Amino acid sequence: MKMVITMGSFKILIIAPHYNTFVKGSTEGLSPFVDEINVLVHHNYLSELASYLPFSYFRHVEKFSKEKLVDLAEKPKNVKVNVVSMLYFLPDGQNTGLGDKLFRRYSIFIQQNKIEFDLIHAHFTWPSGYAAAKLSKEFSVPLVITGHGYDIYELPFRGREWFKKVKFALDSADHIVTVSKSNFTILTTKLDIPEDKISVIPNGFNSHKFRPMDKLLVREQLNLPRDKKIILNVANLVPVKGQSYLIEAMEKVVSHRKDVMLIIVGDGPLKKELEIQIKKLNLENYVMLAGAKPHSEILLWMNAADLFVLPSLSEGNPTVMFEALGVGLPFVGTAVGGVPEIIVSEDYGLLCPPADPECLAEKILKALEKEWDREKIRKYAEQFTWENIAKETLKVYGVVLK
Repeated sequence: MKMVITMGSFKILIIAPHYNTFVKGSTEGLSPFVDEINVLVHHNYLSELASYLPFSYFRHVEKFSKEKLVDLAEKPKNVKVNVVSMLYFLPDGQNTGLGDKLFRRYSIFIQQNKIEFDLIHAHFTWPSGYAAAKLSKEFSVPLVITGHGYDIYELPFRGREWFKKVKFALDSADHIVTVSKSNFTILTTKLDIPEDKISVIPNGFNSHKFRPMDKLLVREQLNLPRDKKIILNVANLVPVKGQSYLIEAMEKVVSHRKDVMLIIVGDGPLKKELEIQIKKLNLENYVMLAGAKPHSEILLWMNAADLFVLPSLSEGNPTVMFEALGVGLPFVGTAVGGVPEIIVSEDYGLLCPPADPECLAEKILKALEKEWDREKIRKYAEQFTWENIAKETLKVYGVVLK
């Protein structure tokens, strides 16, 4: 499979746990510069059956159904997405045997389908990166792994077995990309990866989709009030996204001004708990849980808003932050992961420590009073388009393909 390669005339195999959000964006950003991209996404048969089973234990896999794993909208012709199905019972982040299972399944799939590739790029160290490490040895091609977040700062430190698995993937890679300098520090100091083997390349956004629109027209379309200051959060309803602290902060915000409305777009296991919190704090008229929305609709919600808030307790480098900046929306968030590396000035947003509702309330109130230059925010975001991120990624490919 080895061949002489010039930039633009080669084939990539991408291995990832899904094909949506940042995997889709980064892949499609690369597509104009290469001949062909094959993507392998692992799928658990159990995800299609979970809702029919009488055991709540299996509910965690429902969100990994084929329909939710893969977004083929506007997919370029030279990108082929292959969903490879198998059956397993433990979630990816608890299943220390999954990496080897994926390797064996992918190896057979590649050979049966005669997939050709000159380079493997895996997203996340586990299980995709681990399986990719074994595939790169089997097929004698270079390997790039992108470590996004928890797979760098949390997973390796759960115990000896996890450390070994993640370290094997990282040591096997010809080059490691990570989305933040905070991850870079962990890779070099705690995982003993040489600095010259790592590139920091942030996530990005689709500038063709995420663009400014008329606020009043969008509010009319979404049936939202014209006379409110709308604060928007878009994230799964899970503890790490910190929405409970944001709702707590809203109690103070509302005590200072009544013309506000927080809209939380997303779904997840904390929904009932957040509904109870909203009722307990008498915020039913000020906080709306809008539920999950298709990614194509997020553009509308962002353009309807006056402020975007992301109160996460930890992060890699959230795509949703770049999308908000891309429509010129000012940002309030927590100084975690790669966020403070992007929100480098109060011209673009305001930051708080994580789990600090007092600070969140203070920054939200300040942001609502501030005169923002939304065109300046939008122009700043242009450096993070997927096309620009792809150019940085291609430089890495150039090094490993020499």
